[in-house]
Amino acid sequence: MSDTVIRPTLVVMAAGLGSRFGGLKQLEPVGENGEIILEYSVHDAVKAGFGRVVFIISEKIEAEFKERVLSRIPSSIRCDFCIQDPNNIPAGVAVPPERKKPWGTGQAVMSLKGVVSEPFAVINADDYYGAEAYKLLFDQLTRAQSEGAAEYCMVAYGVANTLSENGTVARGICEVGADGYLLGVTERTKIMRRDGEVCFTEDGESWTALPEDSVASMNCWGFTPDVIDGLIEGFPRFFEANADRLATAEYFLPEFVGGQLKSGKARVKVLPTGEACCGVTYREDLPKLRRRLSAFADEGRYTRPLWKNVR
Repeated sequence: MSDTVIRPTLVVMAAGLGSRFGGLKQLEPVGENGEIILEYSVHDAVKAGFGRVVFIISEKIEAEFKERVLSRIPSSIRCDFCIQDPNNIPAGVAVPPERKKPWGTGQAVMSLKGVVSEPFAVINADDYYGAEAYKLLFDQLTRAQSEGAAEYCMVAYGVANTLSENGTVARGICEVGADGYLLGVTERTKIMRRDGEVCFTEDGESWTALPEDSVASMNCWGFTPDVIDGLIEGFPRFFEANADRLATAEYFLPEFVGGQLKSGKARVKVLPTGEACCGVTYREDLPKLRRRLSAFADEGRYTRPLWKNVR
């Protein structure tokens, strides 16, 4: 890699409280030696060439998160933190008293202001994306710099490779052009397999089929740093558009990107992978992920323990 190309940063969104999971799933052991999911993400990203890691966390879990993560990830890997503050909202907004959680993935990335100024990838802390995702992101982010281009990218999974066997999941369903660029994203908050068919629902009663090969966003993005200011600029409009549903509304990163596409302010290169994205939406998802990671260790993809050869 040329000295003029800046190594991208991995950003891990870990501020969610895991209401459907029932606890801090960001810190739930999944490896045979107590490893948590994000350790595998950091491992794969650093191996792919990423230069540092930034964790977006909430103040409520800050002490526990830092104690657990910093005690496990080797000190040779630079780790930084920033706080997603639910109270960091436009002046004059009246928040319903029942609103307890942060304002979604879009607000999470806003938290990077002043922390990240280089190209970066964004992932969820509770999803296992597979090593290929980080190779694709690294190559695209560094290539874009070399070519003088400023465009975003997204690792894309077949929706059938992203489902839980234990309930519905939220996914951004994508439309991709013949040139491999993203045309639009539609957020579907309740997707599952029913009677052998992938379906989604808006009201919990009527279900609509989705093709097995529908392209799904798993919040595995590559961005140039200008996206942070774009999200900050769009935040007040989010509150205006959702004034009657602030108890539950979320500033979704895929929806923001979709808006940027429509306005012509962004291009997103879609990076398809045939790997499965194994998430932990529900506690019952854990055994499957543990078996998967154990099988990868058997194949030699990971060492036992994970950081055996890294200091």
